[in-house]
Amino acid sequence: MPVHLSSRGEAFMVDVGSKPVTARRAVARGSVSMSPAALAALRAGGLKKGDALAAARLAGIMAAKRASDLILLCHPLPLDAVEVRLRLGRGRVDVEAEARASARTGVEMEALAAVSAACLTLYDMVKSEDRAMVIGPLWLAEKSGGRSGHYRRAKAPR
Repeated sequence: MPVHLSSRGEAFMVDVGSKPVTARRAVARGSVSMSPAALAALRAGGLKKGDALAAARLAGIMAAKRASDLILLCHPLPLDAVEVRLRLGRGRVDVEAEARASARTGVEMEALAAVSAACLTLYDMVKSEDRAMVIGPLWLAEKSGGRSGHYRRAKAPR
């Protein structure tokens, strides 16, 4: 099992060169809780900064593409696809990102980066309506591909 620390305790990037290329998929989820008034403004498209849902979707996709620039020791991956889905619920916006790649290492960080950036973008664009918003929880919901096989979280953390 690769470890990110050397015998001297120094961080290093894991060598994945000998691992086989396989289809990888990861789904991450998160949410932004907000006041009913802020959610109504978001739903109506009446925010001062514009279309927050479209901006959050694009920010999530861009973050997935740049995960290795944001996260130390994260391998840059040629992504096959990234989807960011937003759902307005009761008192919150649920964010889900799915990342797919044919690669030697997983796409969990890309999916998590996508959800994080989408949530942060929503916060930034809606903060004029509600500064008390809460981001989270944020979690890996599912992953497949690679040596460790399939993983699915049974239920959302709370």
